Amino acid sequence: MTRIIGIDPGLHVTGWGVIDYDGLRLSHVAHGSIVSDSSTELSARLGGIYRKLHDVLEKTSPDEASIENIFVNGNPFSSLKLGMARGVAICVTNMMGVKLFEYAPNAIKKTVVGVGHAFKDQVTTMVQTLLNCNVVKQDAADALAVAICHAHHSNPYGT
Repeated sequence: MTRIIGIDPGLHVTGWGVIDYDGLRLSHVAHGSIVSDSSTELSARLGGIYRKLHDVLEKTSPDEASIENIFVNGNPFSSLKLGMARGVAICVTNMMGVKLFEYAPNAIKKTVVGVGHAFKDQVTTMVQTLLNCNVVKQDAADALAVAICHAHHSNPYGT
């Protein structure tokens, strides 16, 4: 059994989702969101994401972590902030000794939905179906999708 945490980083909301994978079945373990206050200083926001994600990793004890590759959108400031939150997630997984794997956004969508350019609501619906759970927040659904993608691209038995 491999426990995988998927992380959907964001400066305002960082989603996380944990699944177990035995090579045949996916099982939902936990999911949630880390929200930071936009009126707070940037360093405090990033520190808060680090501490809360560290707590999640301690409580759920994942074997592996997965995260979406960074993409550049039209707003360079938004891309920079996303990159900072992503850097925090990479740092905390490394500090906790959890191996991190990265996947392109289209690979995640194609794995979960079957189409690389799927809409967010399609990803949420498929995550709920595959894990038989009711995911309320989009960021947590995206994080679970990253974990599912990693499960399908990994081989827990090394064969």
